[in-house]
Amino acid sequence: MRRRIIGTIVGVLAGALFLGAAVHASVTGGGSASPRTKITLVAPAAPGGGWDAFAREGQQVMRTEGIAGGVQVVNIPGASGTIGLGQVAEMGDRHDIMLVTGGVMVGGTIINNSQVTLEDVTPIARLADDFNVLVVPADSPFQTLDDFAAALAADPGGTAIAGGSLGGIDHLLAGLLAQAVGADPASVNYLAYPGGGEVVTSVLSHTAAAGLSGYNEFRDQIESGSMRALGTSAPEPVEGIDLPTFREGGLDVSMSNWRGYIAPPGIDDETREELIAMVTELRDTEAWAEVLDRNGWVDSFMTGDDFGAFIADETRRTEQIVEELGL
Repeated sequence: MRRRIIGTIVGVLAGALFLGAAVHASVTGGGSASPRTKITLVAPAAPGGGWDAFAREGQQVMRTEGIAGGVQVVNIPGASGTIGLGQVAEMGDRHDIMLVTGGVMVGGTIINNSQVTLEDVTPIARLADDFNVLVVPADSPFQTLDDFAAALAADPGGTAIAGGSLGGIDHLLAGLLAQAVGADPASVNYLAYPGGGEVVTSVLSHTAAAGLSGYNEFRDQIESGSMRALGTSAPEPVEGIDLPTFREGGLDVSMSNWRGYIAPPGIDDETREELIAMVTELRDTEAWAEVLDRNGWVDSFMTGDDFGAFIADETRRTEQIVEELGL
């Protein structure tokens, strides 16, 4: 545990220094003040997780489609993305930074009592919905969602569930699943990890009885047979993911881990519109459609003020869920 904490701290400091260097380079490089010249995409999580994958998929499409002259990704993990959020919120009017955000960050700001929230930055665009899956090791006694639900109802403290940071979609889903089977959500033994790789390790090593994360983070293990997927948090079946939804399995639970981009708070209207235009171009490419299909993500595009209103609604909804679950 101590090594993991130290590793996270080192990663945060390295990410912050790298982000500062990237910004300094953009200032001193002599380029015009346009995000088309150079853009940094900040993934507020460790490499290998969903946010990191989202940032790097966007980086690749922006590069190949010529949407920006230079595109780099910086990782700043920690506290459900709120450390990265705090860094970007302090960037003032920086025109060349976008932070990956999503449902995890909404819950993270609430659970962690973050001094910085999504109200303190500039909404750019929501791009996709990602739905969680519940997995168990291949040799688990839980063959079906019913099997797992029965164990969770009987012994929530002894049925450990691994997932991402506290307050994120994984954490909230663990509580909602407990609530759906009649258990006390606060009694769930939830093991929080900074990235998807650690969740995979926790499940395969039997540290946890089950894991919750995006389908793509478990895809290799599911396809190889080392993990068994029991259900998905999608409200209805997702094309390309041959799994029953939790609702189809008798548990009235659904939640989307949506993902998008936000920018520093002080950018002017011209920069905001340019960033929105860039992300719109990204979304309209065939390459991005292939990204959605490959990752099992569902298009949920919205921009600007509409996206801001959506974030406000999501924040109110998540606050209610956290209160109801006693988290």
